[in-house]
Amino acid sequence: MEEEKLPKYFFHIRRHDNFAEDLEGIDLTSPEVALKEAAAAAREIVAERIRRGDSADGGVFEVMTEDGTLVATVPFRSAIRLD
Repeated sequence: MEEEKLPKYFFHIRRHDNFAEDLEGIDLTSPEVALKEAAAAAREIVAERIRRGDSADGGVFEVMTEDGTLVATVPFRSAIRLD
């Protein structure tokens, strides 16, 4: 029985004029799971920036599939819950 290959998602980071390409990607089961992973990663990045005293705003994840389809844009600021 052949194992089904999971789709690969890439979490590119865009911040102002800078673009950091995710060259490895991660195998996930669905776009919804990719969105949850991006939100969790954004929270980690924002928390680290706050610990360093840096601005937590201004970055976004561009979640893309292997074929270059944009699945979602996740602003880092959306990771900050104020409620």
